[in-house]
Amino acid sequence: MSATTSDIPRVVIIGAGIVGCSLADELTARGWTDVTVLDQGPLPAPGGSTSHAPGLVFRTSPSKALTDFASYTVEKFTSLSVDGLSCFNPVGGLEVATTEERWADLHRKAGLAESWGVHGELISPQECLKLWPLLDEERIIGGFHTPGDGLARALLACRAQQERATARGARFLDRHTVIGIDSRDGRVTGVVTDRGTFPADHVVSAAGFWGPVIGRLAGVPVPLLPLAHQYARTGPLPELAGVNDPRTEASRPVLRHQDRDLYFREHTDRIGIGSYAHRPLPVDPFTLPAYEDAPVMPSSLPFTEEDFAPSWRDAAELLPALGASRAEEGFNGVFSFTPDGMPVLGEARELRGFWLAEAVWVTHSAGVARAVAQWMTEGRATTDIHECDLYRFEDAQRSPAYVEERGARNFIEVYDIVHPLQPLERPRPLRTSPFHTAQRELGAYFLEGGGWERPHWYEANAPLTEGVSPPERDAWAARYWSPIAAAEARATREKVALYDMTPLRRLEVTGTGSLEFLQRMTTNNLAKKPGAVTYTLLLDEAGGIRSDLTVARLGPDHFQIGANSPADLDWLLRHAPDSVQIGDITSGTCCVGVWGPLARELVQPLTRDDFSHKGFGYFRARRTHLDFVPVTAMRLSYVGELGWELYTTADLGARLWDTLWEAGQRLGVVAAGRSAFNSLRMEKGYRSWGHDMTAEHTPYEAGLGFAVRMDKGEFTGRAALAARGGERERPERRLTCLTLDDPTAVVLGKEPVRVDGATAGYVTSAAYGYTVGRCIAYAWLPARLTPGTGVLIDYFGAPVAATVTEEPLFDPGMDRIRR
Repeated sequence: MSATTSDIPRVVIIGAGIVGCSLADELTARGWTDVTVLDQGPLPAPGGSTSHAPGLVFRTSPSKALTDFASYTVEKFTSLSVDGLSCFNPVGGLEVATTEERWADLHRKAGLAESWGVHGELISPQECLKLWPLLDEERIIGGFHTPGDGLARALLACRAQQERATARGARFLDRHTVIGIDSRDGRVTGVVTDRGTFPADHVVSAAGFWGPVIGRLAGVPVPLLPLAHQYARTGPLPELAGVNDPRTEASRPVLRHQDRDLYFREHTDRIGIGSYAHRPLPVDPFTLPAYEDAPVMPSSLPFTEEDFAPSWRDAAELLPALGASRAEEGFNGVFSFTPDGMPVLGEARELRGFWLAEAVWVTHSAGVARAVAQWMTEGRATTDIHECDLYRFEDAQRSPAYVEERGARNFIEVYDIVHPLQPLERPRPLRTSPFHTAQRELGAYFLEGGGWERPHWYEANAPLTEGVSPPERDAWAARYWSPIAAAEARATREKVALYDMTPLRRLEVTGTGSLEFLQRMTTNNLAKKPGAVTYTLLLDEAGGIRSDLTVARLGPDHFQIGANSPADLDWLLRHAPDSVQIGDITSGTCCVGVWGPLARELVQPLTRDDFSHKGFGYFRARRTHLDFVPVTAMRLSYVGELGWELYTTADLGARLWDTLWEAGQRLGVVAAGRSAFNSLRMEKGYRSWGHDMTAEHTPYEAGLGFAVRMDKGEFTGRAALAARGGERERPERRLTCLTLDDPTAVVLGKEPVRVDGATAGYVTSAAYGYTVGRCIAYAWLPARLTPGTGVLIDYFGAPVAATVTEEPLFDPGMDRIRR
């Protein structure tokens, strides 16, 4: 990016740790050279988490974004050096299993690594011993070795990037304590310190565990909990004498013993041991001392030996050589956790120009800095970062009590084996629909999402499993699943079922200019008569899919939107003109999906309006009454069957459920959960945003070109789509439907897919299709693959044969929905 001096924005970055230094380097490399980095401590080690970080970089994560961030961090730090010493030591990573459960999980992790492009291999106990001779081989079942992982020299990387950024015009000022954030008319104007004020067009809080302190000055809550984490060093070990060069410190892989919440790295002739096994030790960032007043530095708290004692015993069992040593020194180092364990990134809507780059570990530092720099200078990051968006949290999830509860839990679970469907344990229940009491009476099995209690199946339907024989599952796939889901799916296909759709986010858009605004923001044509419902997309300027929406036009200037996350509301609010009002009506309303071939027979007797196909067509909406309950009815179906989404206010929700339940008894109505729902939607080929497609994908790649009207006029992302050919685009990759060849096999998602022996893509979502009689998987694969092509999916290290298939698998003619 090039700019004249007068065009260059003034940027102040608060925090000169690894994130702040990396961001200054990334911004100045893009032409934003008027950058000032402030820190309250001395440089080059100002006393935050970076100053004590052990530097571990394991790239593989269930999150593709985190893996991308870590991979770039390795790439960048490898290219940097100070005084002839590289800022990254590629000693590799080794995770060992001492239990069968962990060994199975390492197979799953190897699949994740392959999906995200990280080279790794599963190895035997003997091979583990070759990499780490101090291991007790008898305790090891196997290991996962990632040669490209290693140790980041964080302080050296800070120095290297400071030098580069300074050469481009940036300045780094230490001993400046931030005491205020100046603003005018909702936009940041500067940063006030104890040594003067610094004017700014953009301010970035990269303050680490001090993020909540800076956020309070700006009036922007930062959902982050600082916690202390124990790290100790042994005395000199004879077994390491002469093994390592003191300049590089380590030659053996960073070692993880996750079965005991431990990790290890070499420090020349000593071993450093980090522990997550101790009790959570929350830290109040508002009471931490200044650098001069801290015994060592603000992020280094006194070592609590009693907390470390069990970890020392576990460490000595894995590495018997430690038995003759002891923990000679240690500290409790402070770093950051969020309610979901992900970073907090983005610009505050409440204070434009104020950005967060918080809760970022050294592992992901350069990758996050690149993403934030792209976001600031170009409007978007090339990596999809919706999982890190500041506005991903619900209001209840931003409460201090929730942040503390979940932050502490995430510390405990750092090395736990966490199933993709594993729900939060606390605080629950937090959000419940008006149908919750009735659902409990039916034996609902609840999982959690967005704070909502979501039924996944109902024990009341157990008798319906007679004659339904879904294949047995392995232990991992059987978790949070029940064969009752198959019965509920069949009942939906054969009779009628009620689905609780209340957690679906509902937005109301009103005011003069609402149509024009939504036309500009979305891809499909919404200029239809009131009563029309339209499936459409939110794109970014590059044509990437930010979200998918269902928009009902209830009046000339009145729209109801079905959206995905709080970030959708944030995106619309940022772009709305003053004449348009946008509100989140989710909490005050509720929704029941009534779907199945008998749906009309259930609903029609309850209303005086015509619910026939001719009288109430597909993708239409109307306000009506069902018995005594006023509802907004939308003829939509995410499960591929005839039916309606029925909305009413929360106070009438219980009455709506009871009315439908009682009326449906003669038809054999059932309550059905999300497990059946997901199976049915995949049989129909319907996408799930955030899983099947993200901002990294365009509509034509995702098979959603039907939701784009290039001829309707300008909309966000149109120019980018046009540059790629619009509807004539010939993507190199596509979201592809696969069916598993073995009708008893299942996969769950994020597994790598191989074509002709080479990794070609990864599974986005998967579910057993009870109607089609086999597991369905959607995957990002080369567009050249045609139906009938065979592929292999790696599931826990075992190849599972699958075939590229035409979609949708169920009712391609839409006959069942449009009857």
